[in-house]
Amino acid sequence: MIPLLLALLTTPLTACKKIEDSDRNRPETARAFPPASRPVSELGGNEWSTETARDKRGEAEEIMAAAGLEPGMTVADIGAGEGYYTVRLAEKVGPAGRVLAQDIDQGAIDRLAERVNRESLDNVSIKLGAPDDPRLPENSFDRIFLVHMYHEVREPYAFLSRLRPALIAQGKAQGAGEVIVVDVNRDFAQHGIPPKQLFCEFEAVGYELVGFMERPELGGYFARFRAKGPAILPGKIVPCPYQRDNE
Repeated sequence: MIPLLLALLTTPLTACKKIEDSDRNRPETARAFPPASRPVSELGGNEWSTETARDKRGEAEEIMAAAGLEPGMTVADIGAGEGYYTVRLAEKVGPAGRVLAQDIDQGAIDRLAERVNRESLDNVSIKLGAPDDPRLPENSFDRIFLVHMYHEVREPYAFLSRLRPALIAQGKAQGAGEVIVVDVNRDFAQHGIPPKQLFCEFEAVGYELVGFMERPELGGYFARFRAKGPAILPGKIVPCPYQRDNE
């Protein structure tokens, strides 16, 4: 027995198998939520396409119409980047409405602030967000826009859970507040997300899909979500498997 004990005590530590910490690369603030069970696109910059090209396609006008946007509404533009949607949302909701433009890139926020000042957009506010938390005030928004950015969200369950309380329970003109997603039906490595992966992740944290259309000529697809039922606690969220359209 003694020789065996001595052998165990003198075994090099390098022979022991290291236990990996699955949360090691996750922010502390997200660890109560399940991690993403699918790939996450690398950050692709803040200019998805030129504004002139997007306007020629009528992208913003059609998306805002499909979202039921009306003057006087309060909206958020998450991942606002250089402000393509921000300035058009500001014009659409008019002086009686409000737009909160948010991004996690401080440089983008600074450039957008300059643009807002230059174009005298008095109904626009700007806020720095976090990767796992949009940091929006509760019960404040008729519409929240996530345009060509959701596939880059590294903590989808934390992000969507913290987004949910910001929706107005009963909107001013169009009923309950909604989250509007515009993205591309392709793999994450190509800066997109298959729609059924999107649907599953929203449903997992307590949203319901209320509208969807494929519009490749506008750069992808359009989806509308509303909060449904009580909020789901982090420990009760069932993460979605990695889904592809051809599965």
